[in-house]
Amino acid sequence: MIVAQLTPEQAEQLQGVEFTQDSFFNPIQDLNDVWIISLEEQEQCTINWVKDLPRIEYLPKETTKIL
Repeated sequence: MIVAQLTPEQAEQLQGVEFTQDSFFNPIQDLNDVWIISLEEQEQCTINWVKDLPRIEYLPKETTKIL
C-alpha cells in the first residue's frame, strides 16, 4: 500500500486536524518508525504542502496476537 511520508514535526502539526468535514488526520508510524498518513488524507485535504508530500510503500508494524 502506498502512503504519504511525514517528518515528525509535520506529523505533530497535523495530528487531530480536520482534513475534510468530520474526518481528521491520524498520522501513524510504520515498521521503520517513519510517520505516514493515508493517500485519502493527503488527497482530500486543502493544505498545499500536504499534497506535495513524498509517497512511499507502507511497511506495517508486526502485531502480537493475544490468545
